[in-house]
Amino acid sequence: MNKGFDNDKYLDVQVSAILDRVDKFSKMYLEFGGKILTDYHAARVLPGYEHDAKTRILKKLKDKSELIYCVCAKDLQKGRMRYDLGLSYDLLAIKELRDIRKEGLHINSVVITRFEGETAAKRFKTKLKNMGETVYLGKEIPGYPKDINKVVSDEGYGIQPHIKTKRSLIIVTGAGGGSGKMSVCLSQLYHDNKNGGNTGYAKFETFPIWNLPLKHPVNLAYEAATADLGDYNLIDPYHKKKHGSEAVNYNRDIENFEIMKAIMEKIVTEDNYVAQYSSPTDMGVNTAKLGITDDDIVCRSAEQEIIRRYFRYRREFYEGLEPAETLERMAEIMKKAGVTEKDRKVVVEARRARDEARNKNKSSYGHFKGAAIQLHDGTIITGKGSDVLYAVPAAVLNAIKHIAHVPDDILLLPEPVLASVQKMKQNILGLKYECLDLEETLITLALSTSTNPIAERCMKKLPKLKNCEMHITKLPCPGDEAGLRNLMMNVTVDVNIPQDNK
Repeated sequence: MNKGFDNDKYLDVQVSAILDRVDKFSKMYLEFGGKILTDYHAARVLPGYEHDAKTRILKKLKDKSELIYCVCAKDLQKGRMRYDLGLSYDLLAIKELRDIRKEGLHINSVVITRFEGETAAKRFKTKLKNMGETVYLGKEIPGYPKDINKVVSDEGYGIQPHIKTKRSLIIVTGAGGGSGKMSVCLSQLYHDNKNGGNTGYAKFETFPIWNLPLKHPVNLAYEAATADLGDYNLIDPYHKKKHGSEAVNYNRDIENFEIMKAIMEKIVTEDNYVAQYSSPTDMGVNTAKLGITDDDIVCRSAEQEIIRRYFRYRREFYEGLEPAETLERMAEIMKKAGVTEKDRKVVVEARRARDEARNKNKSSYGHFKGAAIQLHDGTIITGKGSDVLYAVPAAVLNAIKHIAHVPDDILLLPEPVLASVQKMKQNILGLKYECLDLEETLITLALSTSTNPIAERCMKKLPKLKNCEMHITKLPCPGDEAGLRNLMMNVTVDVNIPQDNK
């Protein structure tokens, strides 16, 4: 994979920018946006960006910093999910707290925000305390954030817990968007500055990249990633008025800036650096553009991410998880980016494989699926469903055989073993279709390595599929889904939405 981003350079300049901002205060709260441990969106859009870059930034700052982790009581109550990991927000929070500590980072506490007596939040607080965590309940503030006089008073931020911190940099992160990070930052500013401290605030988010053009594919990819939230990018009018140059920010920060600035000015003194913020862009400490080394590579990668998001939202709409408005929003973004679904090469090849299989044998259920994988060298490998394998495992086996330079006609799975598995599925488990899914295929492949050195050679190539592109012409079965998640490929899927004519 060609790289268009210098991760090491980016880490150095980003850490330096954060430290420069910290030096302006006795203590600074840094609102840490996006996914803190595994930013796969950034890794896909900026080839060369390491998915754990944010963790590496935090490790470089660990001697000066401590973390506050936020999770919203409303999200806990409704069972909000992180779908790429298959985790509800309570389980996600527990996982991330453990993983953050494994990296040697210091966690100050957990804040359950917007609490109004939710039973799920009470249970979660008890569970966290039993695990040894320090937990605070942040209350819902009526009129937040528009009723500024109430918000910045003893009836607003004053009723929030004052979290005791010791270090000069406080990282405020959370389980997802809307977790209450900014409210926690500002309530801490309120308490600290009321006690005479010179406490400050800044915001760190990778996207949108403020000093790239508004319609740059990287910024459009950010719009695609947040199409379900209705976010969109705008030229920051406050920045243009103050500095005379264009900067990109997103709608919610721009819409709320005057309110946020008014709140902050009521909290801090005139000589506090926070009072000098003249735009939402000024609040940020984001240096991602400086890591870009090849804009053309980055643009092509961002365009592919937009198409992947298009397929993801179509699937979620089909499954009842997204409204039609999200699809309409994605159609607009695709148009702005000048891309169509056919610009994703594996889509075209997977559909071609499906059509070939369908024409070959219309009587067999398995033949109606096609799958395609694009390897890192650009080679596209296809797989077709059969009476033995679904299309997904067929494509995976074909791909690792290609990487291992094994001829197509050599079988990796022993026929007697396949026959035994099929017999069990049909005669004992009573399943209608005895084809092997990806999980079953990988287990059978692993068993085959004890007697077949070629199977062992191919199995060792499975890690080479990580981050490869893949498309499937029908929704994968659960066994395919689980196997694909473990292989960590970038998978898109066709769904049969009635108004489509494919």
